[in-house]
Amino acid sequence: MSKFGELISSHVPVLIDFYTEWNEPSVSMHPVIRDVAAALGDKAKVIKIDVDKNQELAEALRIKGLPTLMIYKDGQMVWRQSGELDANTIIGLVHEQFRL
Repeated sequence: MSKFGELISSHVPVLIDFYTEWNEPSVSMHPVIRDVAAALGDKAKVIKIDVDKNQELAEALRIKGLPTLMIYKDGQMVWRQSGELDANTIIGLVHEQFRL
């Protein structure tokens, strides 16, 4: 989990998508997350984490519903939500949280 600590300790916002390949809502979020990453460019990091391959982390963060999205800044979680969202909503949240 120390690698996770390194990921979230960035000075730019870090959007994390916790997903699995067998969960239909998770899979349908793939193109949305791609669009968000393209729109934010270098203003934020966008990371996808497969909970099947990172079960210990998913348990530590109490990931229950999929997909679960989180936004971190300087190592602190500032926003979290489970379920599908559209790209514009996610981009708006990042801009709102960090006044980008």
